[in-house]
Amino acid sequence: MQQLSRRAFIATGLGAFATLLASSVVARAHSHACAHGSRTHEPHPEPRAGITGAKVATGEQLADVAALIPLFDSVRAMPEIADGIRCHCGCADLPGYRSLLSCYEGDDAMARECKTCQGQARLAARLHKSGKSLDEIRAAIDAKFT
Repeated sequence: MQQLSRRAFIATGLGAFATLLASSVVARAHSHACAHGSRTHEPHPEPRAGITGAKVATGEQLADVAALIPLFDSVRAMPEIADGIRCHCGCADLPGYRSLLSCYEGDDAMARECKTCQGQARLAARLHKSGKSLDEIRAAIDAKFT
């Protein structure tokens, strides 16, 4: 086992501390945004041509939150709607998030825990099922979540 010099030990420790601090700041900002909503009036994104729900977390990925599987399935079934809605939890300001659809994608989908993401998708799915247009769904979401 090789020993670190005092200088290398301190540099490594400071680097690790800086990484933890940066991760904590980003996580806290995201948590705060999710808990309090962004209350932003930024425009909704236009749905991308050919967008699919292929990246929405699957039932297998959601085994630990099985009660949310039907909600994720509903988002997967209406990707063109979810991709045209700006999420109001604050995530739209974070790197990698574009629309409500983004909140439902991947193993670590934010909507697994965020009540705002979940509420917006429930409302969007209900209105979409009743035949409302994307503009009508956006207006309803804005009225309830901003």
